[in-house]
Amino acid sequence: MKAKSMIGLIVTLLVIFALIFTAVCGVTIENPFTGDKYYFPKALDETYGVKRGLDLVGGSIISFEADTENPSQTDMDAAMAVVRNRLDSQGYYDASVVQRGDKTISIEIPNINDPETAVQMLGATAKLTFRDPDGNVIMEGGTDVKRATYRYGQTQEHGSMEHYVELEFTAEGTKKFADATSTISTKPQGSNFIAIYLDEDQISSPMVSETINSETCVINGSFTEASASALANQIQSGQLPFALKEAELRSIGPTLGDKALETSLLAAGIGILLVMIFMLIFYRAAGLIADIALAGYIGLVTLTVSGYFSFLGVSGTLTLPGIAGIVLGVGMAVDANIVIFERIKEELRAGKTARAAVNAGYSRALSAVIDSNITTIIAAIVLGAFGTGTIKGFAWTLAIGIVISMITAVFVTRMLLKIFLNLGLKKPGAFGVKVKKEVEA
Repeated sequence: MKAKSMIGLIVTLLVIFALIFTAVCGVTIENPFTGDKYYFPKALDETYGVKRGLDLVGGSIISFEADTENPSQTDMDAAMAVVRNRLDSQGYYDASVVQRGDKTISIEIPNINDPETAVQMLGATAKLTFRDPDGNVIMEGGTDVKRATYRYGQTQEHGSMEHYVELEFTAEGTKKFADATSTISTKPQGSNFIAIYLDEDQISSPMVSETINSETCVINGSFTEASASALANQIQSGQLPFALKEAELRSIGPTLGDKALETSLLAAGIGILLVMIFMLIFYRAAGLIADIALAGYIGLVTLTVSGYFSFLGVSGTLTLPGIAGIVLGVGMAVDANIVIFERIKEELRAGKTARAAVNAGYSRALSAVIDSNITTIIAAIVLGAFGTGTIKGFAWTLAIGIVISMITAVFVTRMLLKIFLNLGLKKPGAFGVKVKKEVEA
């Protein structure tokens, strides 16, 4: 039993060490058979580590105003949804979109390299129309186009390679396109074309020589990879219900954020160290176990925030309030251990053995720990659902921290306690219980 417990302790310590080492230093692993290298970045890696919010890394704040007198709230919601889709299509997942007043949309984009391009991409109405030679609209992108995709290849059998956009029509759009090409193909040479417009700019005018009964259509021209991809993204994300005009474009430098990150991490480190010392003083060996579990908690939270578990949908952007959420999660993790340890000490004072006291302590304290953590998670969910900007960052890191703290307090700490019990941790003093010595009369 002792041998198995020792192996379990060593494996647990190695796992926790690996989590912390990866979070602090990063790890590169090379496949000995293929020579391929896999890089697991450290949390603060500027390129591949945790994504930092606007208050930590700088960026741009862009404000748009609706180019109409009294936009309805429905149209404003639709415009924000389109802007959000366009941001996502360009990889700005950590940007925030909020409404200011009745007709202003404010967008905060951390670490943006080209704000002017972002302004053009976000503010374009992107109303796609197909028009006959007389200028009549025969199809519209919003209702007749199902999907727009950037492609690179040949658009004609013997043509050269080029960048283009492929459109996939809806069933109704396919019928409209077939009817239109059937009519236009009979027109004289030079007037047998369909003009494709984005807003009021003609972007293509393919010639039509026969009826085309196809679900797809190609837009080609003098496209680069960037312009074709941007056009596909604009069409795919939908058209704005009204034009947006730029109201403000501000850049924020990272100097303040860099200093704030440094001081915040220092404060967090000092706080965590003091908490660990407190646990050692008041709970002795049990406090050491809690500190080991807390180290695992910190490593796991850091890797989660860094995006290592993004496939579970738990990655995001770190902000200064987010750091506060992580530190608060540390407090909740320690609080759960304190509640459990105090129950264990009560059982020991009642004369139970260490093993019986641990089992009874967990059994009686578990409901209180779960209840307190669930109420905190509910508060974090509400903040995340209705909050904006940095409030969401705080809510997100707090919720993740609470979930992981429950795992470490309920499972990891209990597992380590059982391992130490098997290794001989049985005296009440090891749990911080003072044993009264009887004095003979």
